[in-house]
Amino acid sequence: MDDLELRRHLPGNLPQLFADDDVERTLEVPLPAGEVVWPDPGYPQRQLLQRPAFWLSDEPVGGGLWAALRAAHPRSGLWPLLLDESDQPWAAGQIAPEPVAEVGNYVPGAFMAEVWADWAEQAAEEDHDDLAPFGPDCPGPAQRGAALDDPGAVADRHARLLGHRGMSLGLVAVERGADALAAIGWQGALNHNEWTAPLAAVVRGWEDRFGARVIALGFNTLELSVASPPISVRHALHVAAEHWAFCPDILFQGPGDLRGYAEEIRGRDHWSFWWD
Repeated sequence: MDDLELRRHLPGNLPQLFADDDVERTLEVPLPAGEVVWPDPGYPQRQLLQRPAFWLSDEPVGGGLWAALRAAHPRSGLWPLLLDESDQPWAAGQIAPEPVAEVGNYVPGAFMAEVWADWAEQAAEEDHDDLAPFGPDCPGPAQRGAALDDPGAVADRHARLLGHRGMSLGLVAVERGADALAAIGWQGALNHNEWTAPLAAVVRGWEDRFGARVIALGFNTLELSVASPPISVRHALHVAAEHWAFCPDILFQGPGDLRGYAEEIRGRDHWSFWWD
């Protein structure tokens, strides 16, 4: 059986997204018109990926389609993303995917400790109060949350809410949503960290510990659903510390300190991040 026969159930040029030729994939969900998006030839990573980075719809879609494609992911191998098309780098062809294999080379706790140490070295003593009660001492990753709902069901509900924003649909050939951050060539946190793979590793950890699912990406934004959020004040504060290491801008966008931000995410079924 040749490659075309094995992947005959993936419509159009979706088979181009995959590097292997020995896995059968199917997708029965009807898709809108769209096209694959290739990496920018000017980026060094382009030499590591001789195939499109992802598929992008021509027009905005609703959250219901996202939910159907999420349910189909185990059979299709394609993770759906709602993509904010305003001022997007892929609209100008500036796509710089990172090999998904690189994500496994990063340990979320080590990344968190490095960010924290860099901040502690440069911060004035009075700034330590912003991260109270931890101050200059990184607490490490928080314990997992207790499941309040099925992660897929929470993700579908949040996608339907976000779908009203009129975002396009992206499809990425990855085994889990966190890896889409690297595979799609997203650079929204470039001012915080040069590489996306470490951030994808952090999101992998949240998938495992908090039932998080990647729903949407913007130019410098990330939307996650959360099925096992922190409920207690203490746990929320610990999770807030992780969020700060992942996206330090969270404090400047809202409450100004870690305690206030922790109260905002306590029990919440979605997390939103924005990098300046």
